[in-house]
Amino acid sequence: MSSTVALFAGTFDPVTNGHVDIVRRSRLLFDRVVVSVSRKGRDTLFRIDERVALFEVAVAGIEDVTVEAFDGLVVEQARRHGATAMVRGIRSYQDWDYEMQMAFANRGLNADVDTVFLPPSAGMTNVSSSLVREVSALGGDVSGWVPEGVVVALAARRAQN
Repeated sequence: MSSTVALFAGTFDPVTNGHVDIVRRSRLLFDRVVVSVSRKGRDTLFRIDERVALFEVAVAGIEDVTVEAFDGLVVEQARRHGATAMVRGIRSYQDWDYEMQMAFANRGLNADVDTVFLPPSAGMTNVSSSLVREVSALGGDVSGWVPEGVVVALAARRAQN
């Protein structure tokens, strides 16, 4: 019997409780989930090794989940892991529009991988990594939005600046 693998990719700067929720729920649908943290993208608050480590701690209690950094096309990362699906969280119609465009492009690049959209669980609809960074930078409490390790890392980053 073959196992099903899903890929969950993003910059995760930082990982939020919503991201962890998507991983947890994806594990109910797939035998294994690979969280792929992109080295590339917009300017990040945390280095790639920090983002990977924060996500690893956040999902430590979830079986059959791995976290790793990656470069390049997400569809190639999916191919490397034998993933049949890429999981994406959808919070709003703006997310839907963007993610649909990406799903069509990815399907064109690798027809063996489908995109699975998951809506957020209650209370996580308005939380994004950029919101977490902004509120934290202004001294706001983000402890309800991110895992404890991220709260500590954000406080340490603020103390450095």
